[in-house]
Amino acid sequence: MAMPSSRWLNTFRPKYKEATSLPIKVAFSESTYEPLPYGLIVLAEGLDPALDIVAVHGLNGHHEKTWTTNNVNWLRDLLPSDIPNARILSWGYDANTHSTSQISGQYLYDQARTLVSDLCLKRRLTKALIHSEAARRGALEEHRSIKFSTYGILFMGTPHQGASGVHLGELMLKVASIFVTADDKILKHLERDSEWLQQQLGQYAPISNDFVTKFAYEMFPTQIALGTAIMVVPQASAVVPGATNAEPVAIPADHLNMVKFASRQYGGYEKVSGHLQLLAEEAPEAIGARWEEQDMIRKAQANVKEDFTVPFSLSGIPETENFVGRKEELAKIKEAFQGDGSQRTIVLLHGLGGIGKTQLAVTFVKEHRDTYSTIFWLNGKNEDTLKQSFAVIANRLYKEYPSSALLRTATEAKDVDQIVVIIRQWLSAKENHRWMLVFDNIDNPKLPGNEDPQAYDVRLYFPEAYQGSILITTRSSRLRIGKVVSVRKLVDIRESIAILTSTSGRVNLDRDTYATDLVNELDGLPLALTAAGAYLSQGKMAEAEAMYRRALEGYERAWGPEHTSTLDTVNNLGILYADQGKMAEAEAMYRRALEGYERAWGPEHTSTLDTVNNLGILYADQGKMAEAETMYRRALEGYEKAWGPEHTSTLDTVNNLGVLYKNQGNMAEAEAMFRRVRNEKS
Repeated sequence: MAMPSSRWLNTFRPKYKEATSLPIKVAFSESTYEPLPYGLIVLAEGLDPALDIVAVHGLNGHHEKTWTTNNVNWLRDLLPSDIPNARILSWGYDANTHSTSQISGQYLYDQARTLVSDLCLKRRLTKALIHSEAARRGALEEHRSIKFSTYGILFMGTPHQGASGVHLGELMLKVASIFVTADDKILKHLERDSEWLQQQLGQYAPISNDFVTKFAYEMFPTQIALGTAIMVVPQASAVVPGATNAEPVAIPADHLNMVKFASRQYGGYEKVSGHLQLLAEEAPEAIGARWEEQDMIRKAQANVKEDFTVPFSLSGIPETENFVGRKEELAKIKEAFQGDGSQRTIVLLHGLGGIGKTQLAVTFVKEHRDTYSTIFWLNGKNEDTLKQSFAVIANRLYKEYPSSALLRTATEAKDVDQIVVIIRQWLSAKENHRWMLVFDNIDNPKLPGNEDPQAYDVRLYFPEAYQGSILITTRSSRLRIGKVVSVRKLVDIRESIAILTSTSGRVNLDRDTYATDLVNELDGLPLALTAAGAYLSQGKMAEAEAMYRRALEGYERAWGPEHTSTLDTVNNLGILYADQGKMAEAEAMYRRALEGYERAWGPEHTSTLDTVNNLGILYADQGKMAEAETMYRRALEGYEKAWGPEHTSTLDTVNNLGVLYKNQGNMAEAEAMFRRVRNEKS
């Protein structure tokens, strides 16, 4: 709701064509008019109305005089011919803040509820909005339908926040003081509860994406006593911080006259009516589609069974048979997930890349699969892979419940975002709370300071109902959702030896000095130990290295040290050493390969550039940021010449630069790189 010290216009679009509401709410301070008419009045019926435009005055306002100058009420006398398919209404309430005979006893919240109730009554009587099911569900459902049918809101000089350290309550008192002495009940209430008002405004930002919002503000100062003039509600105070799908609108008038227009030639009228016409054009189709989707979901939900069990499956889950240890972490996860899921529980597994978070999650769900009605695994590498995981879930569910209209709708949906909405609704069903969702690889969360265009907020994909169990794996130390379980390096050398033994198929590695040295070198990182075990399964790592060296020596004898086949093997040795964590040896191989490629192919050949990029990655992993930037820059310039600015190799290097700058704290440069990737891919 808009603040009562200002004006607002609200634009509705109902489900049925007979009368869509385009609530445009306008609140505005006025001098006293007695008596003050209350309730909704129709200023213009409209021709075959498809929407409603509702005007709401502010403190000391009047449902007609607020909008009138020179006997012209622009809502009644001008706007109907510009938006002929709109029914135009004005709402009045007890806004008299200084009368000795009438002091409002209602609080602001009560006034807002009265407005919603009046809208429900007016629209129900005209059969414009309330759909039969909503009518059966009663007043609360009717109130919800008002929000659901609201397409746009135009705030006119509404003070949403104080500026330069001024509290909201002080700002509103300043607005009112233009007209009256601010010493009465409502104004004291505004001052006393300004913190509460600010909290109410703070709740608007999260839902602002549900509406198209326009924040209108005055361009000229308002004349007050003693010949002085002030900007009553400047732009900084008029705009709700954090609101999405919003736009500021400058009105060429002072605060008193920004909603009074004697003719169409008034600059303010052209601005206001123009924005209203845009909203009116878009509202009927947008709200109609919204209601159709809601009807489809409700009808489908009516056919959903109350048996929500889905057989356990590891299909698509990166399972390993080589998991060892982690008993302490498994116990912590189990303890955190105590309960039946009727209250939502979230556990976050945090640790470095390769530390074993995913396999820890896999092991937990395997051990406790009988505790949950269903377990779904979602790949959170990026937002696209996450949405595709929801599509996979939809197909799995429909196979189990082919008679469910809701799930059939999900599988037939072409828009993956619609699939996400439906699956979240299925998981929010009242009796469906024994499920578990595993969000794997949430490594790039949308957090303050993270300007990566690929970052996203995983919480937007949680079911709406506060139920169920959610397990998250992440590398991000800044992501703090639910109970955090830290996954650290393996400290017991026996566990590291066990991984090597399991992945290599070799025995008695605890007696192998080379294996012990290798475990110490890999520093308890399970992924590195698994990779090392894979090498050992084909022979000791030293033997694998010896094979590369033997091939290298053969190529050198047959083709010479500068031949490209020789250089390819040199480059492969660099990759092997990098995987082993032998950074100095890796750098030596990469350097040799680079120098050879430069002589054989030239500095701008793609093979040369690939090795340059590899060196950049190696330096970044070592923390040599300046050297890494030099390599990335060189690779980028070469790829742009060879492949063009939109090639995937080019964009990968641009992204590498963005990550490098972000890690250095150079957010402006990082944002420029990430924006380029986003723009080139769009």
